[in-house]
Amino acid sequence: MTKALSVFITGTDTEIGKTLVSAALLRGFAHLGLHAAAMKPIVAGAVEVDGVWHNEDADVLDAAANAPLPPELRTPYLLKAPAAPHIVAEREQVTLDIEHIVACHQQALERADVVVVEGVGGFRVPLDGERDTADLARALQLPVVLVVGMRLGCINHALLTADAIKARGLKLVGWVANRVDPSMQFADENIATIRAWLQRDHHAPLLGVVPRLDPPSPEAAANHLDTDALLAALRAHAA
Repeated sequence: MTKALSVFITGTDTEIGKTLVSAALLRGFAHLGLHAAAMKPIVAGAVEVDGVWHNEDADVLDAAANAPLPPELRTPYLLKAPAAPHIVAEREQVTLDIEHIVACHQQALERADVVVVEGVGGFRVPLDGERDTADLARALQLPVVLVVGMRLGCINHALLTADAIKARGLKLVGWVANRVDPSMQFADENIATIRAWLQRDHHAPLLGVVPRLDPPSPEAAANHLDTDALLAALRAHAA
C-alpha cells in the first residue's frame, strides 16, 4: 500500500485565505483521483447548531474533502471564542497537546491518500507559554505550502515566514498568492518579487494566483492552482 501524503498549509497572517486555498487543494486532489482528507487541528471560534459546535472553516474543509474525517480527528481542539488560541485555551481550561494532534494525524493518514493540514493564523501563533504552531508543523514533519495574502506589506511577511519555516528544518514546497485586496497597487510586481526571492532562497515555486472571487469557491479557486505540481513535490519529498 502506498504511504499517504500530507502537507501543512500556513499563511502570512490570519484572514488571508488559508481555508480557501486548503479547500481548493482538496478539490484539486480529488479531481486527480485521490482520496483527500482535511485536518484543522485547532480552531478558535465556534457556534452551536442543534447542540453541536461548529467552526465555519472546518465545515468548509469538510465540504471540500472526499475522504471526510470524524470531527475528533479533523479538529481535535475546537475552542469557542474567536481569539488567539493560547488565550482562549487558557480561559476554557484546555491544554493544546501537540502529541495528541500528531496521533490524530497518524490516524488520518490511514483513511486517505492525502491529508491537507491547515494551521491556525500565521506560522508562529502561540499555543501556550512555550510552543507555537511552528512547533506543531515541526512535530508533524510535513512539507509546507505558504499562502500569501496579497496586500500592502506582503513581501516582508512572505520572506520572513519562509525564513521561519526553513529555520524549523521544514521544506517550503510552494506558495500561493491570494488576491485578498483587489485594489492593491502593483500586485503583479509584488508577486514577481516574492516569486523570485522564494525561488532563489528556498526553491519554492509559485503554485498559483487566486483572484478575488465573489463568492469565494473552492472549486473556482482550484482552477487557479497547479495541484499536479504540488502532488509531484509531495511525492518527491516523501521518497
